[in-house]
Amino acid sequence: MDDATPPRPISPRQDWTREEAETFYAQPLMDLLFQAQSLHRQSFDPNRIQMSHLLSIKTGGCAEDCAYCAQSGRNGSQLPAAKLIEVERVLAEARRARAAGATRYCMGAAWRAPKDRDMDQLVAMVEGVKALGLETCMTLGMLEVEQAQRLRAAGLDYYNHNIDTSERFYPEVITTRTFADRLETLARVREAGIKVCAGGILGMGEGRQDRIDMLVTLATLPDHPQSVPINLLMPMPDTPLAEAEPLDPIDLVRTIALARLMMPRAQLRLSAGRSGMSDELQAMCIFAGVNSIFMGDRLLTADNPGQDADSALFARLGLSPMADPA
Repeated sequence: MDDATPPRPISPRQDWTREEAETFYAQPLMDLLFQAQSLHRQSFDPNRIQMSHLLSIKTGGCAEDCAYCAQSGRNGSQLPAAKLIEVERVLAEARRARAAGATRYCMGAAWRAPKDRDMDQLVAMVEGVKALGLETCMTLGMLEVEQAQRLRAAGLDYYNHNIDTSERFYPEVITTRTFADRLETLARVREAGIKVCAGGILGMGEGRQDRIDMLVTLATLPDHPQSVPINLLMPMPDTPLAEAEPLDPIDLVRTIALARLMMPRAQLRLSAGRSGMSDELQAMCIFAGVNSIFMGDRLLTADNPGQDADSALFARLGLSPMADPA
């Protein structure tokens, strides 16, 4: 292949190599963006974005030591621990999210793993949100086989469990669970018949190769994750990454475009970090393959652009929310 000829995007597959992914990533940005957008249009309407809403159903006091997280009880954060919230409050928030245009509702708990005593309440949340006509997603930490099966029986559509970064860099960020633990939970979710939502966080001090390796890991799973969140680190006070150097925005765009090439049918979700992005950077991310964002002014414990800001952005770009999943 001539050096001036960009690699040709290919159909979904699970045999990606680091070297091949690096070749795509390193090509001229305009070629990479053109390929990603061309492939994106084969599976998605390029002018529609899925609107998701995320609610923290249990905040603070987590036993893990994730260096980026304000909810860890180990890394110096002063965020107090709270109990699992009531089912009716979850449903009330879900109704408000649906009225504001959300079609996907995500519930996150700051746990290492849910306890069996919590499962009845979690199942009731899934059943109630599902009955409202919303796609359901939960992120609860590690899952046992029986817990995954119960959530699937309740109607859970997606389970989020990010791998965060590459296997090489992972111990620099988290020591209380292993990279293999992450993959085992994803396998249990997949085997239970729940759709997998798995992505990572950029800007934690990782190198370019770590970002590429993270995507190679996701794209070589037995099935591609149906949902891939790309988070930009939001440095939180009192955490080990509070003073992390900002990521070059072009590296964010390149990573999103590579994710679209490697996992062409996944929902790519531009998640944490949007509150610090310009409209122009968000537009580039959407052009690179993003087709889902979180609405509202909070993401767990972090700021997020509010509905007014997103409506203005959509109007400028000529974008519309995706229709209901049904």
